[in-house]
Amino acid sequence: MTDEGIATFSPEQLRALRDEFQRFLLEYQFGLREVETKLGILRDEFQLTHDYNPIEHISARVKTADSLIDKVSRKGIDPTFESIRAHITDVAGVRVTTSFAKDAYRLFDLLTQQDDIRVREVKDYIATPKANGYKSLHAIIEVPVFLSTGRVDVAVEVQFRTIAMDFWASLEHKIYYKYDRAVPGELLAELKDAADSAALLDARMERLHLQVHGPRSGSVRAV
Repeated sequence: MTDEGIATFSPEQLRALRDEFQRFLLEYQFGLREVETKLGILRDEFQLTHDYNPIEHISARVKTADSLIDKVSRKGIDPTFESIRAHITDVAGVRVTTSFAKDAYRLFDLLTQQDDIRVREVKDYIATPKANGYKSLHAIIEVPVFLSTGRVDVAVEVQFRTIAMDFWASLEHKIYYKYDRAVPGELLAELKDAADSAALLDARMERLHLQVHGPRSGSVRAV
Protein backbone atom coordinates (compact mmCIF):
# COMPACT_ATOMS: atom_id res chain seq x y z
CA MET A 1 0.00 0.00 0.00
CA THR A 2 1.39 3.40 -0.98
CA ASP A 3 1.21 6.58 1.09
CA GLU A 4 -1.75 7.69 -1.07
CA GLY A 5 -3.71 4.60 -0.02
CA ILE A 6 -3.49 2.91 -3.43
CA ALA A 7 -2.77 -0.81 -3.38
CA THR A 8 0.27 -1.91 -5.31
CA PHE A 9 1.41 -5.41 -6.18
CA SER A 10 4.70 -6.82 -7.26
CA PRO A 11 4.84 -8.87 -10.48
CA GLU A 12 5.21 -12.00 -8.36
CA GLN A 13 2.06 -11.15 -6.36
CA LEU A 14 0.08 -10.47 -9.54
CA ARG A 15 1.17 -13.79 -11.01
CA ALA A 16 0.18 -15.56 -7.80
CA LEU A 17 -3.28 -13.93 -7.91
CA ARG A 18 -3.67 -14.90 -11.56
CA ASP A 19 -2.65 -18.50 -10.89
CA GLU A 20 -5.02 -18.79 -7.91
CA PHE A 21 -7.93 -17.49 -9.99
CA GLN A 22 -7.11 -19.88 -12.83
CA ARG A 23 -7.01 -22.82 -10.41
CA PHE A 24 -10.40 -21.75 -9.05
CA LEU A 25 -11.97 -21.72 -12.53
CA LEU A 26 -10.22 -24.98 -13.41
CA GLU A 27 -12.31 -26.78 -10.78
CA TYR A 28 -15.45 -25.75 -12.66
CA GLN A 29 -13.98 -26.81 -16.00
CA PHE A 30 -13.34 -30.25 -14.54
CA GLY A 31 -16.88 -30.32 -13.12
CA LEU A 32 -18.24 -29.61 -16.60
CA ARG A 33 -16.20 -32.48 -18.01
CA GLU A 34 -17.70 -34.86 -15.46
CA VAL A 35 -21.27 -33.83 -16.27
CA GLU A 36 -20.66 -33.89 -20.03
CA THR A 37 -19.20 -37.39 -19.72
CA LYS A 38 -22.24 -38.60 -17.77
CA LEU A 39 -24.62 -37.14 -20.35
CA GLY A 40 -22.58 -38.60 -23.21
CA ILE A 41 -22.78 -42.05 -21.64
CA LEU A 42 -26.57 -41.74 -21.27
CA ARG A 43 -26.86 -40.60 -24.88
CA ASP A 44 -24.78 -43.47 -26.24
CA GLU A 45 -26.49 -46.06 -24.04
CA PHE A 46 -29.92 -44.87 -25.15
CA GLN A 47 -28.86 -45.01 -28.78
CA LEU A 48 -27.66 -48.60 -28.41
CA THR A 49 -30.38 -49.94 -26.12
CA HIS A 50 -33.43 -48.07 -27.39
CA ASP A 51 -32.27 -47.09 -30.90
CA TYR A 52 -33.15 -43.54 -29.92
CA ASN A 53 -31.10 -40.47 -29.01
CA PRO A 54 -32.89 -38.19 -26.50
CA ILE A 55 -30.16 -35.51 -26.77
CA GLU A 56 -30.05 -33.21 -29.76
CA HIS A 57 -27.19 -31.03 -28.55
CA ILE A 58 -25.02 -30.34 -25.50
CA SER A 59 -23.24 -27.04 -24.91
CA ALA A 60 -21.13 -26.07 -21.91
CA ARG A 61 -19.30 -23.02 -20.64
CA VAL A 62 -17.47 -21.62 -17.63
CA LYS A 63 -18.09 -17.94 -16.95
CA THR A 64 -15.32 -15.65 -18.06
CA ALA A 65 -13.39 -13.75 -15.42
CA ASP A 66 -15.07 -10.48 -16.44
CA SER A 67 -18.57 -12.00 -16.32
CA LEU A 68 -17.91 -13.52 -12.92
CA ILE A 69 -16.53 -10.27 -11.50
CA ASP A 70 -19.58 -8.37 -12.81
CA LYS A 71 -21.94 -10.82 -11.13
CA VAL A 72 -20.05 -10.66 -7.82
CA SER A 73 -20.37 -6.88 -7.96
CA ARG A 74 -24.09 -6.90 -8.89
CA LYS A 75 -25.01 -9.34 -6.12
CA GLY A 76 -22.86 -7.64 -3.49
CA ILE A 77 -20.99 -10.85 -2.71
CA ASP A 78 -17.71 -10.82 -0.82
CA PRO A 79 -14.95 -11.18 -3.45
CA THR A 80 -13.54 -14.37 -1.98
CA PHE A 81 -13.46 -17.81 -3.53
CA GLU A 82 -15.36 -19.27 -0.57
CA SER A 83 -18.15 -16.72 -0.97
CA ILE A 84 -18.35 -17.23 -4.72
CA ARG A 85 -18.58 -21.01 -4.28
CA ALA A 86 -21.41 -20.57 -1.77
CA HIS A 87 -23.49 -17.92 -3.54
CA ILE A 88 -22.90 -18.18 -7.29
CA THR A 89 -24.14 -21.49 -8.65
CA ASP A 90 -23.85 -20.89 -12.39
CA VAL A 91 -20.10 -20.43 -12.74
CA ALA A 92 -20.23 -23.66 -14.74
CA GLY A 93 -23.22 -24.31 -16.97
CA VAL A 94 -24.40 -27.10 -19.25
CA ARG A 95 -27.34 -26.80 -21.64
CA VAL A 96 -28.97 -30.00 -22.89
CA THR A 97 -31.25 -29.62 -25.89
CA THR A 98 -33.79 -32.37 -26.46
CA SER A 99 -36.41 -33.05 -29.09
CA PHE A 100 -39.27 -33.33 -26.61
CA ALA A 101 -40.12 -32.12 -23.12
CA LYS A 102 -40.53 -35.71 -21.96
CA ASP A 103 -36.86 -36.31 -22.81
CA ALA A 104 -35.84 -33.30 -20.70
CA TYR A 105 -37.48 -34.86 -17.65
CA ARG A 106 -36.14 -38.32 -18.51
CA LEU A 107 -32.56 -37.09 -18.71
CA PHE A 108 -32.91 -35.01 -15.56
CA ASP A 109 -34.06 -38.07 -13.63
CA LEU A 110 -31.36 -40.36 -15.02
CA LEU A 111 -28.60 -37.83 -14.32
CA THR A 112 -29.68 -36.83 -10.81
CA GLN A 113 -30.37 -40.41 -9.67
CA GLN A 114 -26.66 -41.25 -10.00
CA ASP A 115 -25.24 -41.78 -6.53
CA ASP A 116 -22.35 -39.33 -6.86
CA ILE A 117 -24.63 -36.44 -7.84
CA ARG A 118 -26.20 -34.19 -5.22
CA VAL A 119 -29.11 -31.95 -6.22
CA ARG A 120 -28.97 -28.51 -4.63
CA GLU A 121 -31.89 -26.81 -6.37
CA VAL A 122 -34.45 -27.42 -9.10
CA LYS A 123 -36.56 -24.84 -10.93
CA ASP A 124 -39.12 -26.35 -13.30
CA TYR A 125 -40.03 -23.62 -15.77
CA ILE A 126 -41.46 -26.23 -18.14
CA ALA A 127 -44.29 -27.14 -15.79
CA THR A 128 -44.56 -23.52 -14.59
CA PRO A 129 -43.26 -21.13 -17.25
CA LYS A 130 -42.10 -17.64 -16.39
CA ALA A 131 -44.52 -14.79 -17.05
CA ASN A 132 -42.74 -13.94 -20.31
CA GLY A 133 -43.19 -17.51 -21.59
CA TYR A 134 -39.69 -18.82 -20.81
CA LYS A 135 -39.62 -22.60 -20.44
CA SER A 136 -36.70 -24.73 -19.28
CA LEU A 137 -35.85 -27.19 -16.53
CA HIS A 138 -33.01 -25.86 -14.36
CA ALA A 139 -31.03 -27.93 -11.89
CA ILE A 140 -28.09 -26.98 -9.70
CA ILE A 141 -26.13 -30.14 -9.00
CA GLU A 142 -22.87 -30.93 -7.27
CA VAL A 143 -20.44 -33.36 -8.87
CA PRO A 144 -17.22 -34.61 -7.25
CA VAL A 145 -13.91 -33.75 -8.86
CA PHE A 146 -10.81 -35.57 -7.63
CA LEU A 147 -7.68 -33.45 -7.73
CA SER A 148 -4.16 -34.18 -6.54
CA THR A 149 -5.09 -32.23 -3.39
CA GLY A 150 -8.25 -34.26 -2.77
CA ARG A 151 -11.96 -34.24 -3.57
CA VAL A 152 -13.79 -31.02 -4.49
CA ASP A 153 -17.57 -30.90 -4.92
CA VAL A 154 -18.29 -28.55 -7.81
CA ALA A 155 -21.63 -26.86 -8.48
CA VAL A 156 -22.85 -27.06 -12.08
CA GLU A 157 -26.04 -25.57 -13.46
CA VAL A 158 -27.74 -27.89 -15.95
CA GLN A 159 -30.55 -26.61 -18.17
CA PHE A 160 -32.80 -28.99 -20.08
CA ARG A 161 -34.96 -27.58 -22.87
CA THR A 162 -36.44 -28.59 -26.20
CA ILE A 163 -35.25 -27.30 -29.57
CA ALA A 164 -38.25 -24.95 -29.72
CA MET A 165 -37.63 -23.66 -26.19
CA ASP A 166 -33.95 -23.13 -26.95
CA PHE A 167 -34.68 -21.23 -30.17
CA TRP A 168 -37.14 -18.96 -28.34
CA ALA A 169 -34.75 -18.33 -25.44
CA SER A 170 -31.90 -17.49 -27.82
CA LEU A 171 -34.02 -14.94 -29.68
CA GLU A 172 -35.34 -13.45 -26.43
CA HIS A 173 -31.78 -13.02 -25.14
CA LYS A 174 -30.72 -11.21 -28.31
CA ILE A 175 -33.71 -8.86 -28.12
CA TYR A 176 -33.08 -8.02 -24.47
CA TYR A 177 -29.42 -7.39 -25.26
CA LYS A 178 -30.27 -5.09 -28.17
CA TYR A 179 -32.65 -2.99 -26.07
CA ASP A 180 -30.46 -3.11 -22.95
CA ARG A 181 -33.33 -4.93 -21.17
CA ALA A 182 -35.77 -2.03 -21.83
CA VAL A 183 -37.80 -3.99 -24.40
CA PRO A 184 -40.88 -2.20 -25.84
CA GLY A 185 -44.22 -3.57 -24.67
CA GLU A 186 -45.35 -4.64 -28.13
CA LEU A 187 -42.21 -6.76 -28.55
CA LEU A 188 -42.76 -8.38 -25.16
CA ALA A 189 -46.29 -9.31 -26.24
CA GLU A 190 -44.92 -10.78 -29.48
CA LEU A 191 -42.36 -12.79 -27.52
CA LYS A 192 -45.04 -14.19 -25.22
CA ASP A 193 -47.16 -15.14 -28.23
CA ALA A 194 -44.15 -16.81 -29.82
CA ALA A 195 -43.51 -18.77 -26.59
CA ASP A 196 -47.11 -20.01 -26.64
CA SER A 197 -46.71 -21.03 -30.28
CA ALA A 198 -43.47 -22.89 -29.46
CA ALA A 199 -45.25 -24.77 -26.67
CA LEU A 200 -48.03 -25.81 -29.06
CA LEU A 201 -45.43 -26.92 -31.60
CA ASP A 202 -43.64 -29.00 -28.95
CA ALA A 203 -46.88 -30.73 -27.98
CA ARG A 204 -47.89 -31.36 -31.59
CA MET A 205 -44.52 -32.78 -32.63
CA GLU A 206 -44.44 -35.08 -29.60
CA ARG A 207 -47.92 -36.40 -30.48
CA LEU A 208 -46.76 -37.08 -34.05
CA HIS A 209 -43.65 -38.82 -32.74
CA LEU A 210 -45.74 -41.07 -30.51
CA GLN A 211 -48.08 -41.91 -33.37
CA VAL A 212 -45.16 -43.03 -35.52
CA HIS A 213 -42.94 -44.72 -32.93
CA GLY A 214 -45.18 -45.43 -29.95
CA PRO A 215 -44.08 -44.88 -26.34
CA ARG A 216 -40.40 -45.47 -25.74
CA SER A 217 -39.08 -47.79 -23.08
CA GLY A 218 -36.98 -46.22 -20.39
CA SER A 219 -39.37 -43.31 -19.87
CA VAL A 220 -39.14 -42.16 -16.26
CA ARG A 221 -41.67 -39.40 -16.06
CA ALA A 222 -44.55 -38.08 -18.09
CA VAL A 223 -44.97 -34.38 -18.71
